[in-house]
Amino acid sequence: MTASKGSHDTPVWFITGCSTGFGRELASAVIDKGWRAVVAARNPDSVGDLVERGEGRAIAVRLDVTRADEIKSAIADAYAAFDHIDVLVNNAGFGYLSAVEEGEEDEVRAMFEANFFGAAAMIRAVLPRMRERRSGHVVNITSVGGLVGNPGSGYYAATKFALEGLGEALARETEGLGIKVTAVEPGPFRTDWAGRSLKQTRNPIDDYAQTSGTRRAAIAERSGKQPGDPARAAQVIIEAVTSPEPPGHLVLGGPDSNSCATSSRSSTPISTHGRRAASGPITRCSDHEAARRAGTAHPLARRRRCRSSARCNAARALREYVERTVLRSLVQSHRT
Repeated sequence: MTASKGSHDTPVWFITGCSTGFGRELASAVIDKGWRAVVAARNPDSVGDLVERGEGRAIAVRLDVTRADEIKSAIADAYAAFDHIDVLVNNAGFGYLSAVEEGEEDEVRAMFEANFFGAAAMIRAVLPRMRERRSGHVVNITSVGGLVGNPGSGYYAATKFALEGLGEALARETEGLGIKVTAVEPGPFRTDWAGRSLKQTRNPIDDYAQTSGTRRAAIAERSGKQPGDPARAAQVIIEAVTSPEPPGHLVLGGPDSNSCATSSRSSTPISTHGRRAASGPITRCSDHEAARRAGTAHPLARRRRCRSSARCNAARALREYVERTVLRSLVQSHRT
């Protein structure tokens, strides 16, 4: 493990799950900017090309976020190379599809270990030095599924809802400590999430064939054809993190890239429990040209009502925006 000593003024990004998808594209973008990167993957050989491109500004670390010993070792390697971590990106995780009744406890628990408990452990590992420096940023890659539950992905949504709640609490706890928190909520993107990384129930039930079963089949059929471009998403995430007022929530994707990028209807800053979430549009588009199409709100998207309107005004505004934009692209999967 070696790292350049001549770039101490550049930010240090620690990114989990870098072998494919968002993690790999984000690590690539960070390195291309001349910044320093800790590129984490269960198999460090899979990110060797990224480290080589870093020319001494990047290191690879072995990291399975469900293993406490590997978290401890990876953080120690990062501090040995770069002294501190400016940005932690919790990206590692995977999906599991089943109706609630079809869920297998071992699979559900394994997903929670990676998607939620692993992310929480990483946050706990970096916070002490971030507090000491009074500076840092935690970026949790959640999902649109962390805002709206859909048939067949209830357990996956539960992991993302949990991470959303943890992040909102953390944001309030660290507000006066110089530590920022952002939840990135992607819609459909061309990553391995719906491909080799995806797990599905081994015990489908016929009564759910028209709901969760149909949606599982649609997701499989559309794998690799999703509208979202993860490379463009990486650029938007970097822009958000480096902005003067980073958003608390960043929804990525949508069927109409023109409206997502320029819509003034959604440029009002949205707060979450009193925390300013964005100084500009809360959602940015990362779609390719073929995805520019009209649509309607997802028929399964229903806003949750809260008895305390003051507490949930921001969450309601965010959910309405998601229904109006990002979830349009999911309606086709539901109807397939």
